[in-house]
Amino acid sequence: MSLDLSELDNAKRLLFAIPLVPIQGSRFQPTGFPGLGAATFQIKDNRHCLLVESAQSMANRLELTVWDEAANRLKPDLEGLSHVTVMRKDGSFLTDTILESHRLNSPYILNAMKDGELFFEILGTRLNSFETGPIDRKALAKVLFELDVSSLIHGLFLAGKISKKTLAGGRLRVARALSAFIEADGDRVAASGGVKNDHINPQGDTKSGFGNVPFARDEFTADSITLYVNLDLAQIRGYGLRVDAERMLILLALYKLRVLLDGNLRLRTACDLRLATERVTATAPSDFELSPIEALTNALKTAIQTCSKEMTSTEVQYLSKIEPQQTNEKASDTGSDEETESGED
Repeated sequence: MSLDLSELDNAKRLLFAIPLVPIQGSRFQPTGFPGLGAATFQIKDNRHCLLVESAQSMANRLELTVWDEAANRLKPDLEGLSHVTVMRKDGSFLTDTILESHRLNSPYILNAMKDGELFFEILGTRLNSFETGPIDRKALAKVLFELDVSSLIHGLFLAGKISKKTLAGGRLRVARALSAFIEADGDRVAASGGVKNDHINPQGDTKSGFGNVPFARDEFTADSITLYVNLDLAQIRGYGLRVDAERMLILLALYKLRVLLDGNLRLRTACDLRLATERVTATAPSDFELSPIEALTNALKTAIQTCSKEMTSTEVQYLSKIEPQQTNEKASDTGSDEETESGED
């Protein structure tokens, strides 16, 4: 039986505000930003709020919902979705558009070879985008659907450059159709700390890693934690694809959300969350309920089969040697020990 999405026919956006709670206790650790730490802010009535997880990080987590990390491939139920896999010269796996922060715009993909030709050249030819002129958005969407369907869900900025050639001067852009972030309302600091013990030489040189090192730690509690999700249905319809392709994109986005909610919401060591409600109902349209994973999986498998002739799984080879960048040993580490914010397309 086909999954009914008719409730979304007249909607421009599908919006969720999903309540979450810590899986144990009351404390949680928010994302940290270099030079800033936790992102706190105030809204009306001087109410304190906190960004628990950014849109960039949530996009990364949503993308990984379709990937089998142990096997380095798409999950079996999703075979047929278009993506580009990068192999090393020796035939071992290197990366994939699903794993790359900028998808097709990854340097490991643009500089890879396919049948003796740079993938950058292949992509530019397919998009007819080496020269100036207006961008054919419908043609762009069709090519992305064929090569890397995730780019139509999570966005793309094709700014790659080889020698003096660029892909339309960086004008090939697709905004995120699916975006999400987590906020906490009524947050309060839960200060704590600890010590790294050296039971051999407590008074050792801490700069060299020896000795006892005390540290402070700020976690938070909150009145509420909410996952906000926005699926831009108008953008998906604006791609100009077939109705079956539009349906597949919507089902893929809903599948990603459901897998995330049913699976791993352990964002960091000290930030393990779970759903605070059994039903996941949209705020707009207010009568739309997110289906169980079984129904979404079956509907998505059927949709993938329906669109199979329009999608390809591409394998390319990255032949260049990967050299580590020379760094200044005195440079400070400004990133969090568990979180790196990736760039946004």
